[in-house]
Amino acid sequence: MPSPVKERPGLLVRDPFQYSESIIIIPPLLAHGLRFFNGEDTELDLQAYLSKITGEIVPGTVVTSMVKALEDNGFLDGEGFNSLREKRHQDFASAPTRMPIHAGTAYPSEELELVSLLKEKLGDVSLDGQPSSQIGIAAPHVSPDGGWSCYSSAYRQLPASHLQGRTIVILGTSHYGAPERFGLTRKPFRTPLGELKVNTEMVDWLEDRAGKSIVMEDYCHAIEHSIEFQCVFLRHLAGNDQQILPILCGPFVQSMLTGESPEKDDSANRFFDALGELNDLNRAKLIWVLGIDLAHIGPRYGDADPVRAFEGEMESVEAADRMRLECVMKGDEEGFLALVQEDQDPLKWCGFSPLYTFLKAVPEARGTVLEYDQWNIDETSVVSFASLNFNDGSQESDGATHT
Repeated sequence: MPSPVKERPGLLVRDPFQYSESIIIIPPLLAHGLRFFNGEDTELDLQAYLSKITGEIVPGTVVTSMVKALEDNGFLDGEGFNSLREKRHQDFASAPTRMPIHAGTAYPSEELELVSLLKEKLGDVSLDGQPSSQIGIAAPHVSPDGGWSCYSSAYRQLPASHLQGRTIVILGTSHYGAPERFGLTRKPFRTPLGELKVNTEMVDWLEDRAGKSIVMEDYCHAIEHSIEFQCVFLRHLAGNDQQILPILCGPFVQSMLTGESPEKDDSANRFFDALGELNDLNRAKLIWVLGIDLAHIGPRYGDADPVRAFEGEMESVEAADRMRLECVMKGDEEGFLALVQEDQDPLKWCGFSPLYTFLKAVPEARGTVLEYDQWNIDETSVVSFASLNFNDGSQESDGATHT
């Protein structure tokens, strides 16, 4: 991304997988030369290019220093990067718990401060008025600073009495996961409020039936926030009197490229079948929680023009978001898929995979949009998101939407 440091313009480079902990800023001139790091061009080619665009002879030491800085910090493919990656994967595989990696940045890392904040934002969630037909919710995974209202309206649907003794199936977006694959882990999720245990029997059951569609002990769990944020709220609501089944849903790339349904891929279809069977066998024991965001618009996400929440272009984005959500609320997976696949999803919905997986596994689900919101994640780019409530269809839902 562009450097946020005014005194040091250029391109800021970091590793979202956190194989490398380094953050470097490449000056504007050298950033122009990144196109030469393609496995084919040489350092001499890069030196010649830089000399041409500056009109001066650029010393070879400048290029050598650039290559060394990228290599030493794990930003070039090679032994150094492979070593960093292997160590990270091994560290996660051997760790007894999944650590709260976003604590202290996205939300408070101290228990008392976090409890105080959650009580302030959620209010009293001790209500026992949920009907027996309720099967789950969808909440954002955007930074809580931008999404408190939707988080609150979603989790107010889950009083502690509704969670106790249940297994909460958490379907999260896998921002970095393998396409057409689903990431599972047996590791308990640690939060500043305590741990959430994983229902390892259900993990074993899915692994036995879904086979190669699953990435076991998926490293993406180590860095992903879409499930971590939900665990914080769930631990606050019901303590440790619950278990979770955390599932990261990778992107359905083939579906986007071919225009076919995700289940045309054998791996995806096998997982849909297994998860649907798990739901059928354990219906009374499960609550579903989806960690999803919707549209991503603006220069931060590859668009040319800046946008502001609920203004200009974002008004039409809201209309398109609501059309998709209406299909989801009706359980219309075909209509939902058709809207997302149109022009290969210019809205860049990162909640598509979890939502579609949910519709396939729980076809009886019907829902209501509790709240819809948009947030400027920076001055020029916007994320949209919503809170949803799902029931099993025995109660008629009019798909009512609140703002």
